[in-house]
Amino acid sequence: MASLEARPAMRVYNRNVPKAKDLELRLERTEQQLRLFQKISRFMVRDMSLPEVLKGVVSLVEEFTECDSCLVYLLNGSELVLCASNTPHTSAIGKVRMQWSEGLTGWVARERRLVAISREAYRDARFKTFGELPEDTFEAFLSAPIVARNRVVGVINVQHRQPHPHTGGEMEVLTTVAEQIGCVLLLARMGSAAMDSANHVELALSGR
Repeated sequence: MASLEARPAMRVYNRNVPKAKDLELRLERTEQQLRLFQKISRFMVRDMSLPEVLKGVVSLVEEFTECDSCLVYLLNGSELVLCASNTPHTSAIGKVRMQWSEGLTGWVARERRLVAISREAYRDARFKTFGELPEDTFEAFLSAPIVARNRVVGVINVQHRQPHPHTGGEMEVLTTVAEQIGCVLLLARMGSAAMDSANHVELALSGR
């Protein structure tokens, strides 16, 4: 009799194993996100040049998303200029440019909205090809606007060669990383001399 009563309990336990494993995986992913944000935050407090920071950010995003390409475009007047890449696009940095009105990247900047395309991004009517970039043929495309003080200052793109369904977590991570880059850009404009001479107490109390 005791063994018969034990069998249902064993079946319930087995059903709970996948749930426990799923919870464990989600917890691990959350910890990875936290480590990503922490590493980027450390870039903000170090004495690093902006190119060094952007290079570090795209490398971290590549590692986290397991993407094939991570590109950062920054706004210069009406143009979006390629300023950082995880791939060896040395000749393209600073030279690949698009108008605010062009491409999926331009759309993200204009609309201030994230875009996620899991396959055949190159078939999207908004897509713009450059010829010199291998990303022109990549399948999946995820992009978020970089915003600083409520102004769009650039765009960060993550691309996969093969079709890739973007999770809600990946979208949230890229949006947060874009916000962090916006903060980095503001700090870079100040420079160390401005930081040393700034009256932080006066600045903090000025809005009271």
